[in-house]
Amino acid sequence: MTERETLYSKSLVEEALNSAARDILRRSADLPALVGVRRGGVKLMNRVRAILEKLSGKTLNHGVVDINLYRDDWTLARSFPKVGPTEIPFSLEGKRVLLIDDVLYTGRTIRAALEALSEFGRSARVELFVLVDRGHREMPIKADYAPFVIGTDKDEIVEVRFDGDDAEVVLTRASKAVSPA
Repeated sequence: MTERETLYSKSLVEEALNSAARDILRRSADLPALVGVRRGGVKLMNRVRAILEKLSGKTLNHGVVDINLYRDDWTLARSFPKVGPTEIPFSLEGKRVLLIDDVLYTGRTIRAALEALSEFGRSARVELFVLVDRGHREMPIKADYAPFVIGTDKDEIVEVRFDGDDAEVVLTRASKAVSPA
């Protein structure tokens, strides 16, 4: 049996995204090119992009990176990784890049994404945006923007659930069996 708890409601997530977008624009006069990590990072990137474009009045370069060929554990998971397309229709050469994923956990996904990005040019700077940093790092990776930082147990699951443009953060944990007294 599992327990689910909504940690951050849709309204809190929207408020956090708007605040983070203002921080992103304040940090540098250069608007970033946005790259979402395939799956949860793509939906989040699209939402962050819409907010940044509204605030700045400009269109941002954006793309998607699939990290499956760059994972260091794909041979353990299955014999052949399921690879989706990486879609970055512009050079990253000399650009400020904002890499976006939904949840930062061990850091291995971000390490793989950084390796994949290097094939699209040497960027001036890569910044990391995650909605939730849940700890338990195995790689020396730190988010530049992380609206929500939470402590979790390794057996818990943190999900960002999207419903159109809205998102909420949900924690799932296995229920502990209670012994009869």
